[in-house]
Amino acid sequence: MVAEETKSVISRAKEIYEARLRKDLEASHMGRFVAIEPDSGDYFIGETFDEAVKLARSKYPSKLSHTMRIGHGAAFHLGEMSL
Repeated sequence: MVAEETKSVISRAKEIYEARLRKDLEASHMGRFVAIEPDSGDYFIGETFDEAVKLARSKYPSKLSHTMRIGHGAAFHLGEMSL
């Protein structure tokens, strides 16, 4: 079960991404990761999931952020891809 606080962070971060960040980030950072801290609206871009999370935690160590892969519906894809 996901805590209500976590659900709120995810929802607000996704709203920020859609309203303010999607167009610019997808044009210049496709496939990278972005961690969004929704209270401030600050965001942190990394080549990896861990890098984006670490950047967000370095500025906001006690706050939750939501991390997603730029231009993708999910941060990670599981499974096999056939060619």
